[in-house]
Amino acid sequence: MNFKHLYYFWVAARAGSLVRAGTQLHITPQTLSGQIKLLEDALDKKLFRKSGRNLEVTDAGRLALDYADEIFSLGAELESAVRREQEVAQTQLRVGIADSVPKTVAYRLLEPALNQSDSLRLICQEGKLHSLLSQLAVHRLDLIIADAPIPSDVNVKAFNHSLGRSTLSCFAPKALAARAKSNFPASLDEMPTLLPGTESAVRRKLDHWLKSRSIGPRIVGEFDDSALTLAFGREGRGVLFAPGVLAAQLKREHALIEVGQIDTIVEEFFAISIERRISHPAIASIMSAARSELFGG
Repeated sequence: MNFKHLYYFWVAARAGSLVRAGTQLHITPQTLSGQIKLLEDALDKKLFRKSGRNLEVTDAGRLALDYADEIFSLGAELESAVRREQEVAQTQLRVGIADSVPKTVAYRLLEPALNQSDSLRLICQEGKLHSLLSQLAVHRLDLIIADAPIPSDVNVKAFNHSLGRSTLSCFAPKALAARAKSNFPASLDEMPTLLPGTESAVRRKLDHWLKSRSIGPRIVGEFDDSALTLAFGREGRGVLFAPGVLAAQLKREHALIEVGQIDTIVEEFFAISIERRISHPAIASIMSAARSELFGG
């Protein structure tokens, strides 16, 4: 059965006239009559009888009309449901945040999306990058914020979008700042130090940097959670390392002082999505603000 023919019959039956139905459908009564005749041929039943200038449905026509009412009512419900789902998708952003990304960076990256719309609901999930990529692959996430691109051993069709980069800096609480700043980086030898977890990309770079300069810090703690690192640093337990772009914020919010920069270590941040070209307005705002404001283009 051709559903276009059924739709033409449905409109004509509701209008009660080929002329009125043709006007609604923007086709001639002759074309409409021909389309309905094709439906009657397919069903092998007459659906209309003449009643003066009007049309009356036959018994078979009434049965067909009942089914058509249900079919096109379901079609309207489907269209409405899809539209609602699209509207929800535009006001909801499901973000995976790699646990190696500093929480302060994650907030600064996501803040523009919240500023763009009061109706946006942000749903954040933290975890290892490999695990988050598997969630992205089955569309349980819209975006991943990571400090590394998609690993070469991961078979997921997704795309890296560079957000920006920052050199690494060393930060110290007030009690250690003068000591750490004097003759940096040699001053870090035997200095109480808080390091990122061994699985993070920046930790491997830091280990190499320290070893190449024969610096042996006194490691007080190792943390996968950067917020925990900041909490220990704020309490004066040791120096720590974070992206230099956060210097002003760490001083203002955590009383941590930038004591030295490590220009040879660069942290890169990526937005990973299944879209090559970003269409979600919230993600677009994140990328635009990251490149123009947080990382300065």
